[in-house]
Amino acid sequence: MVNKNFASKKAWKAAYFEKLENAIRNHSKFLLVNADNVSSKQFAEIRIALRGKATVVMGKNTMMKKCIRDLLHEFPDYERVLPYLVQNVGFIFTNDDLSEIRDMVLEHKVGAPARQGAISPIDVIVPMQNTGQGPEKTSFFQALSIQTKIARGTIEMIADVHLLKPGDKVGASAAALLSMLNIKPFAYGLLLVACFDEGTMFEPEVLDITTEDIRAKFMAGVCNIASVSLNIGYPTVASAPHSIANALRRVIAVAAATDITFPAAETAKAFLADPSAFVVEEAVVEAAAPAAAAAVDDDDDSDSSSMGGGFDMFE
Repeated sequence: MVNKNFASKKAWKAAYFEKLENAIRNHSKFLLVNADNVSSKQFAEIRIALRGKATVVMGKNTMMKKCIRDLLHEFPDYERVLPYLVQNVGFIFTNDDLSEIRDMVLEHKVGAPARQGAISPIDVIVPMQNTGQGPEKTSFFQALSIQTKIARGTIEMIADVHLLKPGDKVGASAAALLSMLNIKPFAYGLLLVACFDEGTMFEPEVLDITTEDIRAKFMAGVCNIASVSLNIGYPTVASAPHSIANALRRVIAVAAATDITFPAAETAKAFLADPSAFVVEEAVVEAAAPAAAAAVDDDDDSDSSSMGGGFDMFE
C-alpha cells in the first residue's frame, strides 16, 4: 500500500512538473497571483473564462521553485521569479495582452462576510441605518460605542461607524454586527502580485500605463533636454528647432533695423514701414463680410419673389 501511494504521488509530481514546464516553454508572459480566500468554484469559473487565452497553474512553492531552477539554464530570466514565490501564489500564463487578462481575472470577485479572525483588506464603514433590531439589543451596540436611538420600537444608528481599517483583525463583535446587518464587506478573488513579460518582472500598476502616458512623459523629457541645452548653449536635436527659430527672430530684428532684406523679413519690414496698410486691409475684409451677407439676402429675396410670381401664373 505504501509503495502504491508513493508511486501515485511520484506520478502526480511528474505530471505537475510537465504541466509547468510546458506552460513556461509555450508562453512568454504571466501574471503571478495570490489565491487566498478563493474558493474552488471561483477557480473553476476563472479557468472557464480564460479558456483559450491563458493557462492557470497553481501548486506548492517548493515544487514551483524546483521546476524553475531545473529550467534556469534554458530560461535564465526566470531567476527573477523565485523571490516572488512566497505565500499562496500561482501563475496565469498567456501570450495575449496582460491588461486584458488582468481585467478578466479581476471580474471574478465574490462578496464574502467578515469572519472572526480574518484580516480586513479595506476600510469597512457601516452607514447610518435602522437596524431592525429590538431595544433589547441596545447593550450590544453600546459595547461597540455605536450611537443609537429607538425609533418605532427598533434600534436606529444615528451616524456612520468606521468599523474596520485595512490590516485590522475582525473581532467577534464586529463580525456579529456585520452579520446582523447582512453586510458582506469583503470581495475575494485572485490578487495580482507581479507581472512577467519577455524576461522582465514588474508591478501590476504598470499595466495601467497607457500610450498617452508614455508619450506625455517622453515629451516632458524632450522639453527638459531642450531647456537645458538652450541654457548652456549646447546644441542637441531637441533644442535645434528652438535655436533656429530664435536665430530667425534675431535676424529679422536686425533686418528691420537696417537696409538688409530677405524674404522672411519682408513682411515685418513692410509692417514697420506702413502699419496702416495692414489695418486698412483688415478693415476692408471686415466690411466686405456684411456686404456679402446683404447681397446673399437680396438674392434670396429676389428668388423668392420670382418664385411667388411663377405660382401666381400657374394659378
